[in-house]
This record gives sequence, structure tokens and C-alpha cells, in this order.
Amino acid sequence: MTDRAIIPPGTHAPIAPFSPGMMADNVIYVSGTLAFDANNDVVHAGDAAGQTRHILETIKRVLETAGSSLADVTFNSIFITDWANYAAVNKVYAEYFPGEKPARYCIQCGLVKPACLVEIASIAHKRA
Repeated sequence: MTDRAIIPPGTHAPIAPFSPGMMADNVIYVSGTLAFDANNDVVHAGDAAGQTRHILETIKRVLETAGSSLADVTFNSIFITDWANYAAVNKVYAEYFPGEKPARYCIQCGLVKPACLVEIASIAHKRA
């Protein structure tokens, strides 16, 4: 088995010791992704849809760096701070996964910064 860190060009340093993604054989694990800018400040404060879009674009960049795409995602873990944001998250999510949807779960919990409303982690199986 070979594995390697996946770090898109221009990626800011994470706030903790982790890589944005790891590939082991043809499986890509994308770390929990938050709506951070280059300074690790939260973007789209108070806007769950905006944060979800930013997060999915970041995940897309990680996958593309690994030679993959959102079409290869098989599983997502979604964390939200308030069930009131569930519909907004799902609306944006459906735009990024228009065909068959990946398996997933969604839980309500606290996140690393109070302004964070959404976090998503993904698993993708790169097609050979």
C-alpha cells in the first residue's frame, strides 16, 4: 500500500497537525473541512449555505489535486452546529452531488471555532 498527503497548491497551514487529504492506494480521505480563509479566519459568518459552498469547493480542490473529483466521493460526514441550518446545507449539498448521492451522516455538535456552522469530511474512491 502506498500513501501520500494531498495538499493543494496555495493551501494555508492547518490549525492542527493534519493534512487536508491522504491517499492510500486509490482511496482519498479528506480531513474535516471548515470554511476558513488563508488566515484560518471563518468566512461567511452566519451563513450556513455560504460555508457549505466554501467547504465543498475546498474538498473539490483536494480531490482534484489527487486526480479525482466529487463524482468519486462515496461517503461524507457532515457536522452542523444547529439543526436550523440543515435545509440550507442540504440545498447546497444537492448542487454538488446532483446524481447518485454518496452515503453520509449528519450530526449536530460544537465545532472548533464558534463562527463555524458546518464541517464536512469525505472519502472518495479514485477511478483508475
